Amino acid sequence: MALMKIAGYGFVLLLVGLAACTGIGPATSLFKPSSPHEQYSQSLKDAKLDRTALGTDWLRAGERALGDSLTITVPYRESGYFSASKPLATGYKLKGERGDRFLIKVETVGTQDAQVFIDVFSLDEQGKTSLVTASKADTNVLNWEPRRNQNYLIRVQPELLRSGQYTISITREPALSFPVQGKDSRQISSYFGVPRDGGRRKHEGIDIFAPKGTPALASANGIVSGVGLNRLGGNVAFVNDAERRIRIYYAHLDSWHVKDGQRVAVGDTIGFVGNTGNARTTAPHLHYGIYTYDEGATNPLPFIRLGRGPAKQPMLATSRLGDSVRVIDARTAIRTGPSSEARSLQTLPKGTVLTIAGGTDFWLRVVTPTGATGYVANKAMESIRRPLRQVALATQKPLLDNADPTAAPVSLLAAGSQLAVLGVFGAFELVRQANGTTGWVSAQ
Repeated sequence: MALMKIAGYGFVLLLVGLAACTGIGPATSLFKPSSPHEQYSQSLKDAKLDRTALGTDWLRAGERALGDSLTITVPYRESGYFSASKPLATGYKLKGERGDRFLIKVETVGTQDAQVFIDVFSLDEQGKTSLVTASKADTNVLNWEPRRNQNYLIRVQPELLRSGQYTISITREPALSFPVQGKDSRQISSYFGVPRDGGRRKHEGIDIFAPKGTPALASANGIVSGVGLNRLGGNVAFVNDAERRIRIYYAHLDSWHVKDGQRVAVGDTIGFVGNTGNARTTAPHLHYGIYTYDEGATNPLPFIRLGRGPAKQPMLATSRLGDSVRVIDARTAIRTGPSSEARSLQTLPKGTVLTIAGGTDFWLRVVTPTGATGYVANKAMESIRRPLRQVALATQKPLLDNADPTAAPVSLLAAGSQLAVLGVFGAFELVRQANGTTGWVSAQ
């Protein structure tokens, strides 16, 4: 039987009744939480549900996801399972650049609608997290643009007392529209930071080659400024994007189509591609630069490069979500990400039992009996339905609900009990009785 699918329904129903009586709703304290997740957490505390086992587990799961983050490469998607009796939160770590636009979407399937909290945190070099943005309370979708080049963590956590399956997808697109009509990032040449004038300066933009007279378009909504001439850029203009706190620079224009103070929308014509200024001896092109309000010139490529399209990872069969599996090979690595290149967290011996919390058809996101999480190759695992061997207990032993000496006993097994060994974890064996009951016993 799948370990994660075993639910303590009596206690769940009791907690549902308690929640209904106390009325989980907006926090009533003077402190105003900054995200729906924090508001919900405060509601649990106001309703005294943080003193219950499930409430405590939910809060701890949210905190743990910030430290036990898994690393992914975008675009990415995977399926997962959350149980009403075992609170779940998952953290996905990725690299974000200024100019990226990420779309995070969580779709759920269950008997009841489930609110899923999506929170994005920045990660500093010491692993400290700071909340950056969060999905709204009435949606399981989040559009987000990083403001710095660094690592970020996306935490996904469903509300308490909900069971169901979910699919998360994370895709990346450019934050700005491409600035040359009929072209895309494949026409970019001479990238940001390359030496100029014998190394005396660096290129503070990118060059997009196109026939003379091709419209140069507004990449963002904004206000035009700086229309004029300069020695290097020839005919130039800026578009000020106050929302993103950037100035977009257009240079080498053959002519202008705007004036200072004019408000433009995405796709409006700023001018026409040319080779004015110091580009007189080169083919017509648009020099395109971006200057931030706080840090000056920044690489414009992430703002306009082609996205990688939708995530295409093959989905894991939903029937396997929540099931338990065991290691086939002598030793198998559990990794931080769904790739053989990802860092190994630990090596597991043959027969080790893991629970499928999610993943793809190639890589399973698993949870160990101690709560550690990571990815293992699907091909390295097998179902626990077929026993490894049959044993008879030499002495009586407690049947435990987890592979832990402090775990709660389910029952007391008499000496001579016939058991099917389904797998191992550390000094414990997962066994099944003749009546189908499963649990853990000490292997000693």
